[in-house]
Amino acid sequence: MQSATSEMAACALPGAGESASSAAELIRRARELVPVLREREAKAIADRQVSEETIRDFTEAGFFKVLQPKRYGGYEMSPAVYCEIAKTLAEGCMGSAWVYGVVAVHNWQLALFDPQAAEDVWGEDGSVLISSSYMPTGKVTKVEGGFRLSGRWAFSSGSAHCDWVILGANMVVDDGGPEPFNFLVPRADYEIVDTWNVMGLAPTGSNDIVVNDAFVPAHRVIREKDMFRLDCPGMAANPGALYRIPFAQLFNRTVSTTSIGSLRRALDTFVQTTRDKRATYSGARLAEDTTIQEAVAEVKVILNDLELRLASDLAELERRAEANDWPIERRVELGHHTTSMVSRCVTAIDLLMLFSGGKAIYLGNPIQRAFLDIHCARAHVANNPYPYARNVGAVAFGFENDCLDL
Repeated sequence: MQSATSEMAACALPGAGESASSAAELIRRARELVPVLREREAKAIADRQVSEETIRDFTEAGFFKVLQPKRYGGYEMSPAVYCEIAKTLAEGCMGSAWVYGVVAVHNWQLALFDPQAAEDVWGEDGSVLISSSYMPTGKVTKVEGGFRLSGRWAFSSGSAHCDWVILGANMVVDDGGPEPFNFLVPRADYEIVDTWNVMGLAPTGSNDIVVNDAFVPAHRVIREKDMFRLDCPGMAANPGALYRIPFAQLFNRTVSTTSIGSLRRALDTFVQTTRDKRATYSGARLAEDTTIQEAVAEVKVILNDLELRLASDLAELERRAEANDWPIERRVELGHHTTSMVSRCVTAIDLLMLFSGGKAIYLGNPIQRAFLDIHCARAHVANNPYPYARNVGAVAFGFENDCLDL
């Protein structure tokens, strides 16, 4: 089922000269891959890894270029197109869509680094991919020309398919205490450790990254506060409005949007499988059960609310980026919008799981897969709505904003 917001995304104002038909074509390619991803899903779960074939399909379809700077072969298109692709792919396999969303957003973030960093990564090949783990667990020593970085980071989604990684670490700055920074590291300087044995989102291959005393030149380091303040070294070289969106306003939607697509698939599956199902003992048609009918209605409302909110927020991000207008009160609210999305998906998928009966407990059931994947997505720190909700209320009462990741 194609959502109303997919039509909105296809008609969204594209960036950097891309035509609306190009956006529609990319979304069409994503839709065509849905049945392909469903066929590959069981193997991807068993392998705990998205296949090389799937990454190749994403690459050949142009998906990774959507947010990439044009100077390196990218499209610089609307974030609405990027999110619609991720949401659509999630109707096929949420884990595969998660990898797409997380890896593709780094092609946007790299434009915020010193331009030499992008040249290091894409100077010879604009299709090189980047993974990440932003948790600030690294140990840093400042040296001439840059830094020495060591540490171990978890949850680096899609890392097996990437040649670079962005890693987090705290450093003491001259004008204050320790702050988080991001460090861009090439594949030769880190090891991927296979730790990804999980109940959901298994295809993401979100393994650990280990770095042992690697040198990171200063141009491959970016201060997270600079991304919050929209004062990044790469903005002069990449002046488009796309790169004037605060980092977390886009990244956090990377890890929330795929749950919407997975929930839509689960709802469609539930309706199809329940339509002619009968109760084991009474023989009554379950589709006539008013409680089940009300559950379907509730899930539909949640889906419609989330898709409309996502489309509205993405359009607002574009407008504010064009005008360079980011009042903190609104940023706080927009941040809370995205961090609360997966919690609503959890409420909805729990309803569907509740009424799916005994067969849903068997491995391979698509509703169960959505249940596990969405619950795992909720475990991501960026999908924890409580600190963001408290911040919205605090700012409304006149207290200082206490979230830099918005």
